[in-house]
Amino acid sequence: MIGVSTILSIRQRCANGDSVAQIARDEGVSEPTVRKYRDMDDMSPDLPVRKERGSMLDPYKPIIDAWLIEDGKRRRKQRHTATRVHDRLKKEHGYKGGYSLVQVYVKQRKAELRAAADMFLELEWAPGEAQVDFGECEFRVLGVVRTVHYLVVTFPFSNVSLAQVFWGENSECVCEGLKAVFEFVGGVPQRLVFDNATGIGRRVGEQIRTAATFQAFAAHYGFGFSFCNANAGHEKGAVENAVGAIRRNLFVPMPSIDNVRSYNKRLLEKCMDRAAKDHYLKSEPERQLFVEDCAALVDLPAKPFRVFKPGTCKTDKYGRACLEGRHRYPLGPEHACERVLVELGAFEVAFFDARGTAIASFERAYGDAPTEATDPISQLALLCRKPGGWRNSQVRAAVPDGLRAHMDALSREGLKAALLAMRDASAQAGWAATVDAMAALAASGSGLSAADVMLGAMFVANGQNAIDYESAADLGGYDAAFACGKGETR
Repeated sequence: MIGVSTILSIRQRCANGDSVAQIARDEGVSEPTVRKYRDMDDMSPDLPVRKERGSMLDPYKPIIDAWLIEDGKRRRKQRHTATRVHDRLKKEHGYKGGYSLVQVYVKQRKAELRAAADMFLELEWAPGEAQVDFGECEFRVLGVVRTVHYLVVTFPFSNVSLAQVFWGENSECVCEGLKAVFEFVGGVPQRLVFDNATGIGRRVGEQIRTAATFQAFAAHYGFGFSFCNANAGHEKGAVENAVGAIRRNLFVPMPSIDNVRSYNKRLLEKCMDRAAKDHYLKSEPERQLFVEDCAALVDLPAKPFRVFKPGTCKTDKYGRACLEGRHRYPLGPEHACERVLVELGAFEVAFFDARGTAIASFERAYGDAPTEATDPISQLALLCRKPGGWRNSQVRAAVPDGLRAHMDALSREGLKAALLAMRDASAQAGWAATVDAMAALAASGSGLSAADVMLGAMFVANGQNAIDYESAADLGGYDAAFACGKGETR
């Protein structure tokens, strides 16, 4: 290849009318070379682009790409390595090439896929990604109007939104709500975008410090997360719209509930009922698009995460533990001035001694006003012996209105039998499950027999639907059997 200066000389001499033969002799090049540069009509420089040469791996690259993309839905420890890709290509597709070609390509494609995920536009959402935010409204809880906070998880690709109700907006509530959504949809979103530091941390300047509970939760389920920039509501418009839509469509008129956890189970189904409408842009049913969201979810881990914030607390001289400076929980005089362990969950607080032995658990108190919790179960044993104290007992105050009215109308003996059934079922299935079962029995007009209460409480405690006491049993078979039996004896 000749230099640029020689080319310049050739073109200048050609312009001056020198012969091709003379120029070739003087410049030391061939006559075809002189004619080539004389006749060239574009002398613009070319980029030094490297010409791609074919590789024996080329026919297999789409197969490798499909495997690596599918890996994005799997847990990190179950993804393809270059060695595994090479082995599969040889065994399943007859690849004859070496390992080094595969290794270089797999490394390159993994880097490209990571970069593509990092550069994803905030306003364009792929299947399997979600936005998270809180909203507020009022509920009537056991006859009292209370402010509740509801966590909304929106999948912008399909516009499907799921909600869970809580008493606060702390990291325990966020994790409990996300866990319920993950289990309901059967997988974990690949990425979650939060409104600023919604319930899981706090912003300090340009940095956000996340709570240890949330960090452990995110590590357990293996999802990525990020936060919206300050004053950038457009980055999470989908979830902000969903917060308002859920309030208008599901919380008007004001819901009246007895147990927020039972309500939350029904709320997920109510949210899915809203997905029957068409997507506002894509003209397809949201429920149909949600299938693509679910297909892109990462598998749930083998074990669910236990959501609580661990801590310690020293009780006072009366054996009361004070949390958050205003909420007191009586553990009993035997635990006075004792250092106890605390499991602070979204709905419950559990206390343990230094050896990890359970002491007591209570409904977690929220709000700025000072409170003192009393476990209704602790009064049941005494109340069973003295049912005359029912009218002024904390047990009566803690049960739903319908069940309270039913038990108020019982005779002294009937009330004592109902309290005994409540005590025994609570010891087996827990207070909340027992109350839910008894409330269902009372609403159906059935008696509160020990067997019915225990059976219903165990059903609720195991996460099953309450027994339908309103449907009458078909006793026709028994009638026929009795009639036949009577005929034989005559």
